[in-house]
Amino acid sequence: MLWRLLYETAARAEEILSLNVEDLDPEFRRARVVSKGGAIEYVHWATGTARLLPRLLRGRTAGPVFLADRRAPTSGRRAPAAADVCPVTGRGRLSYPRAEYLFKTATRGLDPHGRGWTLHQLRHSALQHLAAAGRTAAELQAKSRHQHLASLGTYVRLGEQTSARVTADTDPAARRHPR
Repeated sequence: MLWRLLYETAARAEEILSLNVEDLDPEFRRARVVSKGGAIEYVHWATGTARLLPRLLRGRTAGPVFLADRRAPTSGRRAPAAADVCPVTGRGRLSYPRAEYLFKTATRGLDPHGRGWTLHQLRHSALQHLAAAGRTAAELQAKSRHQHLASLGTYVRLGEQTSARVTADTDPAARRHPR
C-alpha cells in the first residue's frame, strides 16, 4: 500500500510516512501533506490506492496511516511521541529507515544490481512514466510539487528516442498523411 501511494502521488516518502488518518480525504482521493518547505499542500492518488486504503485503515479514524509491525514502547528513551502511536493498535508510526529496508528487501531480486530500490526511486519512476506518456513539464511540476522546473531534470531523462520523436512530431516539412 505504501509503495502504491508513493508511486501514484509522486510524493516524497517523508511526506507520506508523516500522514495521519485525519489528513486523508478519500472522497476526493487526496491527502494534506506538509511539503519540504513547510507549506500545506495536497497529493492525489488513483484507483489502486483508493481500493486498498479502506483495508489498510480498517476503521481507524485517527493516528498514523502507516504503522510499524510491533507495538510502540510506552516508556523509556525509545518511546515515540503520543502523536506517533495509533490509538487503536498501540503500534508506532512506520519509520523511513524501516520502510526503506522493507522496500529494498522486496525489490532486491528485481534490481539488476541486486541491491534493491529506494523509496525515492518510486518518485523518479512516477515522473518518468508521466513524462514518457506525454505530460508537459508544467504538469510534472504540479504533480511533483517542485518549486523550480529545472529540478525536474534529475527525474525525467527520456533520452535520444524522445528527442527524435519530438523533433519528428514538430517538423513542419514532414508528411502528415497516414500511408
